[in-house]
Amino acid sequence: MDFGGIKIESPLFLAPIAGYTDSPFRRVARAHGAGLVVTELVSAVGLVRRGKKTLELLRFDDSERPLGIQLFGNDPAVMGDAAASAGRYGPEFIDINLGCPARKVCNTGSGAALLRTPELVYAIVRSVRAGTSLPVTAKIRLGWDSGSMNYAETVAAVREGGASAIFVHGRTREQKYGGMADWNAIAEINAMAGIPVAGNGDIRSFGEAHARMKESGCAAVMIGRGALGNPWIFSGKEPSIGEIISQISGHCELMEQFYGSYGVVLMRKHLTAYIHGMKNASHVRSRLVHAVSRSEVMSVLAELHE
Repeated sequence: MDFGGIKIESPLFLAPIAGYTDSPFRRVARAHGAGLVVTELVSAVGLVRRGKKTLELLRFDDSERPLGIQLFGNDPAVMGDAAASAGRYGPEFIDINLGCPARKVCNTGSGAALLRTPELVYAIVRSVRAGTSLPVTAKIRLGWDSGSMNYAETVAAVREGGASAIFVHGRTREQKYGGMADWNAIAEINAMAGIPVAGNGDIRSFGEAHARMKESGCAAVMIGRGALGNPWIFSGKEPSIGEIISQISGHCELMEQFYGSYGVVLMRKHLTAYIHGMKNASHVRSRLVHAVSRSEVMSVLAELHE
């Protein structure tokens, strides 16, 4: 996938997931071969107002590049100003969130709620494009619900607004993360878009990622939940238990460096994903989610070898 002159080494990208794809995990994904990463969704209003929590989401390390900053909002002027502010942090591109299904986001008219008004999508993309010299992308869904699958209009609005690429989650907002992603619709979008498309949804393995690219014709795919606890999905490697435990240790260390001692607490959700399906996992899970230090985590994990 080539857009905006960004050098991308792999067509397997890490999809942004609020609460998970922070800087430490993005570094882990890049180390395992993810072609690019995107920040958690960043409030355009919060960025323009310089909110402390919002600015924290913009922290990243050079090892994460190529990286996009993802913005959400419903006011074209504010989105344009936010894009200008985000560009000063030095990302490779700006991504517009048009797909978040969370109620608190949609209730403000942002995220997937924008899929109901393609004309506003066009205005937002155009404003963001005017606010930055960086390439602009958009993450979309197929529509608001099964009765309003207006992705053709959304894609046209994104393209005509000046976006360089589209990332498509093959579900409606109504589906959230239930049911199955519609890769036939993603293939249709790829055929009509006129700009590069990355498909997203239900990719659980390296082999499946490449199969989806071949079936849909997409130049790339985005992997979200399938990468949690399994960054090896980007390389196709089958890790040993020892390699998994070593990766957990390294991830914990990054969390401590980034967040301080509270990093291990924030790591707990990743720990359960890493050990899912492993022998003795149920035996140690309850203790892992109460661990407060990396040494405690590693002590508990040692039992997985037993």
